[in-house]
Amino acid sequence: MTRAPWLALALLLLACLALAVGVSVGSTGFDSLRHALQDPVARQIVAEIRLPRTLGAWLTGALLGLGGAVAQGLFRNPLADPFLLGSASGAMLAVAVALAWWGAPAAAAALVPRLGLTGAAFVGALGGVMLTLLLAQGVQHTLRLLLAGVVVGHVLGAVKDLVTLAAPEVLAAMVAFMLGNTSLIGWQACGVMAAVLLPALALAWALARVLDGLSLGEATAHSLGLPLAPMRAALVSVLALATGAAVAQAGLVGFVGLAAPHLVRSLARLTHGPLVVLSALMGGLLLAVADIVARVLIAPQELPVGVLTAVLGGTYLLWLMYRRTRGGGGR
Repeated sequence: MTRAPWLALALLLLACLALAVGVSVGSTGFDSLRHALQDPVARQIVAEIRLPRTLGAWLTGALLGLGGAVAQGLFRNPLADPFLLGSASGAMLAVAVALAWWGAPAAAAALVPRLGLTGAAFVGALGGVMLTLLLAQGVQHTLRLLLAGVVVGHVLGAVKDLVTLAAPEVLAAMVAFMLGNTSLIGWQACGVMAAVLLPALALAWALARVLDGLSLGEATAHSLGLPLAPMRAALVSVLALATGAAVAQAGLVGFVGLAAPHLVRSLARLTHGPLVVLSALMGGLLLAVADIVARVLIAPQELPVGVLTAVLGGTYLLWLMYRRTRGGGGR
């Protein structure tokens, strides 16, 4: 617990450093920020494109890190991720339906209004979670909720595939959404994500005692006098809002929500109160750094940030599993 403030400070300082580097990275590589600020055109590029993109990447990662910590505590499963309740598949289906409805061509991302796509993705993500809750008959049973989320994810994913088969012209735009993309994040998107992150983080902090109780088992949590049903509903709301806001603005960015809590736990032993805060900070840092690497790795072209996070996050988790398995065998 004594490490938590220092770890939070370190993550905030690294986030500031990533923000400074992010606004200095253009399509041709690194630019001198001082030189850029002296040129009116370059200053506008920094203020209207690079700065909101880098800040938006941090906010997206923070929402996913928060969602990952809540999901892993709620389901008592270290492999739980923010998309477990059907939010990702619901968002994909809603975007596919929106693109097909508007008859979007291959360049749909430029022709379909951005607010329409983000709104559809957000509504679809929340709709997927609501369908999961309906099938699970509420939040009283964690295992039933988990199984319902898996079923809803597969069913909505299959329906999305049927939509893309019926309207193949939307496939190119769907690929961009499924691979994750931070290049279209602007100041409005940053404002939306910040407006969701702050209350969601505060509510998760307030409900951290429930996650601590659930980590000891449902019987123990009941014996502590915790009203599990309404508190579970509030935690699911946090998970749905955080994930829906992140997916609506940046598409499907995998492994950030899964890896961020693991990285925090590897650095300090914490209760869920500081864990959810530090996971949000860690998730923001991970995605901000991944966004910078995606821009410079094959410049002037860009890698989809979701592909990069999947490769790096998957590699880290495989290494972590190997180390723990080897350590367990040694004992």
